[in-house]
Amino acid sequence: MSAKNVALLAGGYTGEYEVSINSAKNIADNLDPQKYNVYTILVDRNRWLHETAEGAVDVDKNDFSITLNGEKIKFDFAFITIHGTPGEDGKMQGYLDMLGVPYNTCDATTSAISMNKAYTKALVQGIHGLHTAKSIKLFKNDVHDVATIAATLKFPLFIKPNNGGSSVGMSKVYNAAALPAALEKAFHEDDQILIEEFIQGREFSIGIARLNGKITVLPATEIISSKDFFDYEAKYTPGVTNEVTPADLTNEQNELVASIVKDVYSRLNCRGMVRIDFIIQEGTGDFYFIEVNTTPGQSANSLIPQQVRAMGMQVSEFYGLLIEGAL
Repeated sequence: MSAKNVALLAGGYTGEYEVSINSAKNIADNLDPQKYNVYTILVDRNRWLHETAEGAVDVDKNDFSITLNGEKIKFDFAFITIHGTPGEDGKMQGYLDMLGVPYNTCDATTSAISMNKAYTKALVQGIHGLHTAKSIKLFKNDVHDVATIAATLKFPLFIKPNNGGSSVGMSKVYNAAALPAALEKAFHEDDQILIEEFIQGREFSIGIARLNGKITVLPATEIISSKDFFDYEAKYTPGVTNEVTPADLTNEQNELVASIVKDVYSRLNCRGMVRIDFIIQEGTGDFYFIEVNTTPGQSANSLIPQQVRAMGMQVSEFYGLLIEGAL
């Protein structure tokens, strides 16, 4: 059997460009070279290119191919590891669908919906055992009445851009006086924002993937941050956050979490690997849904690789199963 040509799509148009490059390096290092010829494709607004020792080669977007030394290489598969637009929001998926190239992530519809935190929350409502924080969605060009917000929701509040997988533009506010600045900061990142009640409790993240035709829940990670919340700095600064995999949860908690995240995965029609972030509320033990991430980070120390290793599986085997499952 000849090796398949895999386009590893990295980069993107957001502040998480570098994070995506690190994800791509780790994936490339962990794909079996006997089975896959891996070509990293860097995507930015101006061009899509593949870097070789001789220089950069542009991708022909008409048929998603590159030409190396006079030979045209078409791709059998696309492994998307772009965080944010255009790899996480359905745009790249729509392009690949039109060309009939299989890929590793959720489809265009699910990718687009799950990038929108408010829509995702609306769709997962009603899953047994799942709770969502009370929230309000605001549009940039509307009038924002701080008094109404303060009267509708209980402080402290989280203000965050509605779109965007990253934690840029987030704030936690404790009173109405701090709202205007927090709204401005979030609107700087997006024209729709979400204001939601802060849920006090332990924060977790859990990977889930379809492996060998079966929805498989990975061991959960608990995220213990010395910062007030898990923002961009906490995520990417060494020492700010302590990640414990597998998380210290009881068997009952693990079973409940697994059944909830399988329901979320099915209801959102997910494919490939996704990561679901949640909080177990202090005092009640209730499961509160935060968000679903459809192209989770894949650098060596990212959460999913940690969870795969904790499950006793090689990361290279895991990535191979994702490709074979999508083909």
